[in-house]
Amino acid sequence: MSDPRPTSAFHTANVSPTATDRLTAALDVQAANPGVRRLRAWAHARLAARPGERALDVGCGTGSETRVLADAVAPDGGATGGATGIEPNPGLRAVAERRAAEAGSPARFLDGDALALPLPDAGVDVVWCERVLQHLDDPARAVAEIARVLRPGGRVALLDTDWATFVLHPADPAIRPALATAVQATAATPDAGRRLAGWLAEAGLSVDELGSDVLLHDPRTVSRPIVQGLAAAACAKGLITEEQRDRLLAGLDEAAGRGAFHLSVTMFAAVAHRPR
Repeated sequence: MSDPRPTSAFHTANVSPTATDRLTAALDVQAANPGVRRLRAWAHARLAARPGERALDVGCGTGSETRVLADAVAPDGGATGGATGIEPNPGLRAVAERRAAEAGSPARFLDGDALALPLPDAGVDVVWCERVLQHLDDPARAVAEIARVLRPGGRVALLDTDWATFVLHPADPAIRPALATAVQATAATPDAGRRLAGWLAEAGLSVDELGSDVLLHDPRTVSRPIVQGLAAAACAKGLITEEQRDRLLAGLDEAAGRGAFHLSVTMFAAVAHRPR
């Protein structure tokens, strides 16, 4: 059943074969963000995937982190261990397969749903799941699936955004609540970041460490399309007027010109294990 709310193109109900290039570009831009890179490095260090282990990347997108996991668990090219990426979007899965082949990575990719992973019980040593839960209607069920496929002693890293931490400056205080509403409407579960530890505990996993990083956006690159899309969505929903939209964009452009623009959101991470 599709979600009646308009959510992001990454939401399962909104998967479109025509959006592959746009989604790939968005994921590549996100991967280049210094905050994303820092938090990924933090989580990989604590996950500590080792040669010979079996790793799973749930909702792998372009497969960048599947390849990182493959380098860790299959440094011999796959003679022992292995990394598998699960991705329901066929276009993104094709991109992941092509990039892995170009990199000479033994990572492999399967069609699958985070709510019903196509794997047996207790067969995986390490699981990575990044910015997937925010796009799901039932993220707790997905975390329960991760717990199901983890072997006793297996580890998991969840990374996700909390859209209530979105900050845009300068913006008229009178329209900030409307902008916050528009931002949070872009995800099925917009507060996923703050709920990671709770979902892991509910699934019977032991939380080992929590982390976070602020993703700052450069107004010269990704921020302008983000802000334009946000303002357009708020206007289309009747949350702000066209005049307020135009003043917002003009003010942000002026602020960017003098180095006073700010756009950020916080991403959280949780690393846990399945008790033996």
